[in-house]
Amino acid sequence: MRWDIFCQIIDNYGDAGICWRLARSLATQYDQNIRLFCDDLPTLQLITMGQSHLKGIKILPWEASYQNARHPPELPDVVIQAFSCELPTRYLNTILVTPHKPILIHLEYLSAEPWVADFHGKASPNTHGLQKYFFFPGFQANTGGLLLDPIPKHDPEHCPKSLKVIWEQSRPHSKKISIFSYPGAPIKEWLANLNQLQESFDIFLAFGNAQLLNLQHHQWLNLNLISMPFIPQDDYDWLLAHCDFNIVRGEDSFIRAQLAGKPFIWNIYPQDDGAHHTKLKAFLDLYLEGVTPQLQDLITEAMEWQSGQDWWNNLPAWTEHAKHWQSALIDRQSDGGLVGRLVKFVS
Repeated sequence: MRWDIFCQIIDNYGDAGICWRLARSLATQYDQNIRLFCDDLPTLQLITMGQSHLKGIKILPWEASYQNARHPPELPDVVIQAFSCELPTRYLNTILVTPHKPILIHLEYLSAEPWVADFHGKASPNTHGLQKYFFFPGFQANTGGLLLDPIPKHDPEHCPKSLKVIWEQSRPHSKKISIFSYPGAPIKEWLANLNQLQESFDIFLAFGNAQLLNLQHHQWLNLNLISMPFIPQDDYDWLLAHCDFNIVRGEDSFIRAQLAGKPFIWNIYPQDDGAHHTKLKAFLDLYLEGVTPQLQDLITEAMEWQSGQDWWNNLPAWTEHAKHWQSALIDRQSDGGLVGRLVKFVS
């Protein structure tokens, strides 16, 4: 089938990262033909980093969906509106006058909230007459599933090329932590508390984080701060899998951290109405199900940015839980996860 995916980049990397993984999985795992229209090609091309030539995928500017009037584009079988973005009016008008109407998918943000299952896959009639279906990614079996693309490879012997110089700056017996956070996260205070644990840490700061947090000149005796360049998504997945602990943000790195099977803090995107607190609690209700009350409390404290002095000594137990959670997630996505369920739903 021919799929048109529309991506408007709001959160810099996250929206682009999800849309690219979705396009790549559809093309490489399910042999679908994809056109990915984006309103910020430089950011998307930074995410793809040399993979945009993959068979079955065309990356195009937003305007290309409607500007080529002399040679109208081939009509799609499926149109995906990623994360509530609106379709270009001229593109929509072209679809409306064609006898072969595509299936319109409204791809929502990932949530662990229970109500997601009630709305997943439901139709929403539009004033223009096209039937739109809401597709909700989620953790439960009766949701849209998770975007797996691909499962991280645990291979310490083959460090990715983009990370070799970075990884060589780390020390053999140090604990390794990666940080990819939003500006409002209390990273400085968190690191200062970590420094008091009298343990050696290598801290890998994602591209721009050191400058964003003004950490370039911070000197902590026990912390080795390593500022990273922008690296390919797959290499970032490798980093997550080889660190002892990760701080991640948004949706894409949040999923990847879980698939890496390591403990993590989710720096969830803050919302003015406080809805992010509800979303975090809904996830923790699933993530901590069956865990001992003591470990539940410690992980919850960590997610709320409590000092590492309160929970770091229990990291081995959290690591074991993270491995079990990773296995359970993958088992529950044996149908292909989000992409497999999406293809089945459309078919």
